[in-house]
Amino acid sequence: MKHLIAVASALVVSSMSYAQLQFSVSSGYAISSAGMKLGETVNASERENVYGSYGEGANIQIRGTYFFNESLGVDLGLGYLHGVDFTKSEVNLPNLNVDAVARARAFGASTSLVYKFNDAVYGRIGALVKVGGKTEAVVYQKSIFTEQEATAFGVPVGSYSETNYKEDFHGHFPLGFVAALGYKYNLTEHLGLFIEAEYYGISLRRKDSEISEFNTNIVLPDGTVAVDGFYSLDNLPDGYVKETTYVDNLSNTNTDTSKKLSEKVPYSSFGINFGIVFNLKRRTKNN
Repeated sequence: MKHLIAVASALVVSSMSYAQLQFSVSSGYAISSAGMKLGETVNASERENVYGSYGEGANIQIRGTYFFNESLGVDLGLGYLHGVDFTKSEVNLPNLNVDAVARARAFGASTSLVYKFNDAVYGRIGALVKVGGKTEAVVYQKSIFTEQEATAFGVPVGSYSETNYKEDFHGHFPLGFVAALGYKYNLTEHLGLFIEAEYYGISLRRKDSEISEFNTNIVLPDGTVAVDGFYSLDNLPDGYVKETTYVDNLSNTNTDTSKKLSEKVPYSSFGINFGIVFNLKRRTKNN
């Protein structure tokens, strides 16, 4: 027993004597690595799917890494993703135009094991979670009235409704995978630059959504607004609900339009990050 305690104590002292703490700040850009359907485009002659991942976009990360010895360490990171706009729905028909995009605005955290192959090259692998944010849909719709609709609204033929709204989608707590391979160049004992290739493997199951903005105007053929705010967030038209809950089971007899079947959306990506690393002074062994 005394022997085991002595060995454990020696290992702890050895690790602490080589301990090093470093912090880094980086920015980068990631591209889609999951070709899942995100939306579609429609015109008079065909329909076409749009594929991608909401993980595509620019990011900022702050990381702290603690090295137990010359090679092995543990890393904790926090980041923000400013995702690109993906086409959710694009419709170009004689009487209907829709331009709907969706984009991610997400905060994430990761914890990883880090291994230094040498003073310059390192790798890390670990777990990734999304801790906040949303997928935001921004929709524009122009619908030209039929003759009967124009008569009902008391406006000339050729008038139309123009709708703009935003809907925020939230998901269940996800767990994903992160891996990176990097190269660090030391400028001084305490300051360095690095570049790394990073992979995120993560998807999100829809939990709920909420329409945060909604407005419909009635517009004359010459572009003059005849009725401002005909529909609003407090007066939604048929077919729209302010809040929607996504569930895994839904009865065939369900008539509650505020419930829909859930679906998974991809956030997986490949990215390149550039950053600055700050090294705290390393403690050395006592002779």
